[in-house]
Amino acid sequence: MKQALCAVLLGLIIGIVPPLYAQTRAQESDYYYLSTPIERIYVHREGYVVDYLTPSRQWARAFIPHDWFTNPEGKAEKILVGTGSTWPSLTVFYQYGQFSHVRLVVRRDSGHQTWGMVPLYVDMSENFKEVNEIRLEF
Repeated sequence: MKQALCAVLLGLIIGIVPPLYAQTRAQESDYYYLSTPIERIYVHREGYVVDYLTPSRQWARAFIPHDWFTNPEGKAEKILVGTGSTWPSLTVFYQYGQFSHVRLVVRRDSGHQTWGMVPLYVDMSENFKEVNEIRLEF
């Protein structure tokens, strides 16, 4: 009787565990992301200039061209948030280790302390040319 009960339990374990493991594997994504708070985001005629701090407390900068935002399949999306505890952030998504797209979460109010403007006399156009991906510095 004990042997039969053990055999049934062993059969259940062998029958249940592999499908559970397969479900877990199927839920894994090909995407991963890196996110960082935005210290300052500047509007430029060519796009956005995003300043952020690396974990080693060094300043880093990302350039995001305006044309990345123009179509639904673009490389960038901008999410406007109102007042509250959400701090502006820059999130870069990678698929299979390659750049996929970027998401900016910014305050709707351009008077927020994270917003700034690049003066017209400052030429940063070269920084936006041939931008194909964003790699956050860490």
